[in-house]
Amino acid sequence: MPTSIQISEALRKELVKRKFFDKETYEEVIWDLIEDTQELSEETKKELEEARADIKAGKYHTLAEVKKELGL
Repeated sequence: MPTSIQISEALRKELVKRKFFDKETYEEVIWDLIEDTQELSEETKKELEEARADIKAGKYHTLAEVKKELGL
């Protein structure tokens, strides 16, 4: 059930600045903010650790290398 809340003008202006596109609702902006503060899943944490290990081991390609390989 939709409900109304009161917010200050300063908070409204801050929410407006955080919109990705003009027609994005304040609810969508708030959900994006909530998502940013949620804990990462164990699978994501594991993947990040693996990626960090790959980078330390030199198992990566720079953007310039990829562009050259693709002929861009």
